[in-house]
Amino acid sequence: MKRVLLGMSGGVDSSAAALLLRRQGYEVTGATLWLWSDPGSETAAGQPDCGPDCEPESVLEARRVAGHLGIDHLVFDFRDAFRRLVVAEFIREYSRGRTPNPCVTCNREIKFKLLLERALAMGFDSIATGHYARIEKDERDGLYHLRRGIDPRKDQAYVLYRLTQEQLAHTLLPLGTWTKDKVRDLAAANGLVNAAKPDSQEICFIDKRGYQAFLERESAGGTPGNFLGRDGRIIGRHRGISHYTVGQRKGLGIAGLQPVFVTSIEPADNAIRLGNETDLYSSGLLAEQVHWISGDPLACPRPVEAKIRYQSPLAAAIVEPAGPAPDCVTVSFAKPQRAVAPGQSVVFYNGGEVLGGGRIQSSWKGE
Repeated sequence: MKRVLLGMSGGVDSSAAALLLRRQGYEVTGATLWLWSDPGSETAAGQPDCGPDCEPESVLEARRVAGHLGIDHLVFDFRDAFRRLVVAEFIREYSRGRTPNPCVTCNREIKFKLLLERALAMGFDSIATGHYARIEKDERDGLYHLRRGIDPRKDQAYVLYRLTQEQLAHTLLPLGTWTKDKVRDLAAANGLVNAAKPDSQEICFIDKRGYQAFLERESAGGTPGNFLGRDGRIIGRHRGISHYTVGQRKGLGIAGLQPVFVTSIEPADNAIRLGNETDLYSSGLLAEQVHWISGDPLACPRPVEAKIRYQSPLAAAIVEPAGPAPDCVTVSFAKPQRAVAPGQSVVFYNGGEVLGGGRIQSSWKGE
């Protein structure tokens, strides 16, 4: 019997994944990753965090579910690595006027790297998670392929685009062929107390006060500077570039007859440029740190469908190598895309398959 170490958050998805894996004949052990504790934060209920030595609610909930299912449960304290590899990058990117996606970094550095390394060292055959995505092996070329989950509302393949062939070979995603509604039905039918638990919508280390308050507590709120209009004239003052993102309209404090939006952030001058709705559209972008799931770099231009953020629709595009750097590409869209934000991930698809992606460095207007 193959042994699987399942990441358990205490939510319904990972709990249902445990049920499905056991049905498929695996010996399942649950593992909750203790990633964060912050005495200065508040819980969703407005109460202070219980402190560095107090296990978070996710650990307690996962332990209860594991007990109900009759499986072993482990807790791995990855807080130091999480702060060093995920939170520090989040702070650094916002300080540079970019908009990071910490879930992508966490998957790359923690869930599918540190957890997998720990699992293999302990003699497990694979890890598993409750992500809504699918992994399929092509027996003709021996490659593993990452595909979108069948539930379009919950598909999470976007945040997994940096997985390698080695990681895919040792990963199980049992929810990829399930819808969220069916997962909740399964959990309820098996007496799981979290069957109706709402989905988490927030970044796990950001409390109810929001990311701006978090950056202030981390002394990364930035220094005030100028808002610039379309013609470059100063039209107001901003609080610090880390408080803003491309496409933002609310909280600017700029009065006018027409709505204004953040169209670009210029960290070298500590300036934020504002414009109208049409100024938000870009016809192309430059991406760095590009990763291809097949392991083969892009050799020539190819048509793809691209997503410029997790919730954005797929857009037809041409991706091609950008100069001598193997991990940089340009992406030219068939139709201009709204609010392309540096720091976000652009992910490339071929139908239902995720080919890879990279981090947006810059964008451009025009044809």
